Amino acid sequence: MRRSPKDTAESARKITRRALLLGTAQTAVVAVLGLRMHEMQVDQADNFRLLAEENRINIRLIPPARGLIHDRNGALLAGNEQNYRVVITREDAGDVEEVLHRLARLIPLTPADIERTLAEAKKHSAFVPITVADRLDWEDFSRVAVNAPALPGVTPEVGLSRYYPLKGDFTHVVGYVGPASDYDLARMENPDPLLQIPKFQIGKLGLEAKLEDQLRGSAGTKRIEVNAVGRVMRELDRQEGQQGARVQLTCDMGLQNYMQARLGEESAAAVAMDVETGDILGIVSSPSYDPNMFVRGISGPEYRALMEHDHRPMANKAVQGTYPPGSTFKMVVALAALEAGVIGFDETVYCRGYTELGNRRFHCWKRGGHGSVGMIESLQHSCDVYYYEIAQRVGIEKISEMGRRLGLGISHDLPMSAVAEGLMPTKDWKVANRGVDWQVGDTFNSGIGQGFVLASPLQLAVMTARVATGRAVTPRLVRSIDGVEQPVLGGESLGLDEGQLRLVRRGMHAVVNARGGTAYGVRVVDDAMVMAGKSGTSQVRNITAAERAAGVVSNDQLPWNRRDHALFVSYGPYESPRVAVSVVVEHGSGGSGVAGPIARDMLLQALAGGLPPLTAYPESQRDKIEEQRSLMPLIAPETGPVTPTRA
Repeated sequence: MRRSPKDTAESARKITRRALLLGTAQTAVVAVLGLRMHEMQVDQADNFRLLAEENRINIRLIPPARGLIHDRNGALLAGNEQNYRVVITREDAGDVEEVLHRLARLIPLTPADIERTLAEAKKHSAFVPITVADRLDWEDFSRVAVNAPALPGVTPEVGLSRYYPLKGDFTHVVGYVGPASDYDLARMENPDPLLQIPKFQIGKLGLEAKLEDQLRGSAGTKRIEVNAVGRVMRELDRQEGQQGARVQLTCDMGLQNYMQARLGEESAAAVAMDVETGDILGIVSSPSYDPNMFVRGISGPEYRALMEHDHRPMANKAVQGTYPPGSTFKMVVALAALEAGVIGFDETVYCRGYTELGNRRFHCWKRGGHGSVGMIESLQHSCDVYYYEIAQRVGIEKISEMGRRLGLGISHDLPMSAVAEGLMPTKDWKVANRGVDWQVGDTFNSGIGQGFVLASPLQLAVMTARVATGRAVTPRLVRSIDGVEQPVLGGESLGLDEGQLRLVRRGMHAVVNARGGTAYGVRVVDDAMVMAGKSGTSQVRNITAAERAAGVVSNDQLPWNRRDHALFVSYGPYESPRVAVSVVVEHGSGGSGVAGPIARDMLLQALAGGLPPLTAYPESQRDKIEEQRSLMPLIAPETGPVTPTRA
């Protein structure tokens, strides 16, 4: 059957429409494919090139800036400084040893440095950057940067390192940082990944160690592009970490600097604290050392010199050192006896220079005796026989209990290393620790702060503050963390009779201000800063009966390490106490003659907020004081009055 022309034309129109639709669809598909190819080949070319090079994108941790430490007025005590360093990543370096030898042609690297780096690289994962050299100068650093294409896996970096601008002034308080060791990591249950970074610094001592978690901060991250030969091509993106917390101490930089300088080269310690809040205004141990040595890498000879020094600069004597408190303990015994009612306000004890117990004599420091003395005179003249007698009456249990109420024999909770507990002995303690019963002679010795009684300079300052106020003053070292004020603890009443406290305070006033007082030579003549105090001398050797009969050898004729310790505690102003100070000078011989002048100067410095006027000193001493000041290595300017924070 033949088709008509009309049918043929209609059929042709249908074929043309189908072809057009098909062509349009084909064109659309080609266009979409073209756009996708453009996106993949042009827009996403970088990403696909990285995929073609076996995903050469590394993610690395960025160490955060360590938190800063300031004094109570904002002065910087521990900060961060720029550190130019070079790191190597084993997975990008290929032949690590060969790369290190090439690097050694550009910067000072010893064979020992290369061996250390190779050992570090084997210990850690291949993707962990190993620090090859740090604290480079700009010339060495830039030389590595320019030659980076020939050093696969090597990256020059600008990091931060800890530094202590005041060097030794705050060493025993702030401490120092150092690289995290295997020992450090082993002590942690879930160590921060940051600590796996070789040479990452953590707190090793003091506040740096105790507040490590707050000061460390949190890590950031960065993605870097690395080509096939391990060269870093570019940084793709970065997320900064969070800096560690800012810590503000209660200490005053100017006072701390003065206290450290005033101790000079003595083997000694001192504490100054606000008697209202317990804020530690200054706490020093002498001699000190520069903590920056440990941050930058201390040499063997330098370390041995510190460890072998007979004055033990590495020890924090202010909180770790415990000493027989000597006559500074007599206020404790006096208050225990008064509270127990075994001695009256007006009762006297006769001192003939010794007292007898069986066939043994217990001597007073004054060979001829003091005659008849009451409570105030017993403190003023520091009569030992008086305290032998009242200690025997009250007994060691009540003496030790009073000592603990006044802050002795307990470990105060401060963020410092190895805070000592000291010792307030009891009968049970002696049986448990010495295997023998307590003797009356032990009570006699404890009554004058000898025998088993031990206290740290920190505890002696707390004791003095509590006697001055009658309240449970508790020491505080950290004032705020990230601007959040830390609580002032304690401060409640000790429950002691105010009349009894006033009697003891009058005795401490007489020690310094009454003629014949053991520390009359260190009195303050400015009525606004009059102080009360108590001297102490604690023996470090036994004096035999034969030596006593022949005449006791004076301290200046003995080797240094066999001389008595010198102690002094004080507070002021007498009428309205603000600051308490304790000083211990190891083997310093005399409390009033050696420790007393140091304590007075520190107390006046704290009260005046800088160098006090010479008119605060007795006129006969002013020339000597002025000369002494001119020789002191003060590195900090006067910072204005120390204004203790009131509760």
